[in-house]
Amino acid sequence: MAHRWKPNVTVAAVIEQAGRFLVIEEETSAGLRLNSPAGHLDPGESPAEGCARETLEETAHHFTPTALVGIYMARQRGARGEDTTYMRFAFSGTLGPLEPGRALDHGIVRTLWMTADELRASRERHRSPLLMQCVDDYLAGHRHPLDLIHVHASVAGEDAA
Repeated sequence: MAHRWKPNVTVAAVIEQAGRFLVIEEETSAGLRLNSPAGHLDPGESPAEGCARETLEETAHHFTPTALVGIYMARQRGARGEDTTYMRFAFSGTLGPLEPGRALDHGIVRTLWMTADELRASRERHRSPLLMQCVDDYLAGHRHPLDLIHVHASVAGEDAA
């Protein structure tokens, strides 16, 4: 049987306050890069739950998704030649309190607040080609209800009925 292609599902938070966006600076094989708080969806969680978890792990802030900004796909070649397609669910929402003393995920150097213009000016440092598209869609008012994404109970391990 031929290998079956599957995209990597990721989640990202688009968090804006007073015209600035919360981004993370992280160490990658290509050097320091900027990204939204983002990461891979884990088994048993909905995309909104994964986004809240990833935001906490990467920024030490609690985050409550309130809207889906969009669903995006991009294909990237890694530093070692690997070819990966990502499907990103981007959410906007409410930034909650900081957990003082909470360690950030491995590789995260710091969090930054940047304007959209500062992000545009730093495209060469973006980890994901989707970072700016998500911010631009947020600025254009793209907000979709969370119930647009239906998560069956079986995802959480409950019996499928």
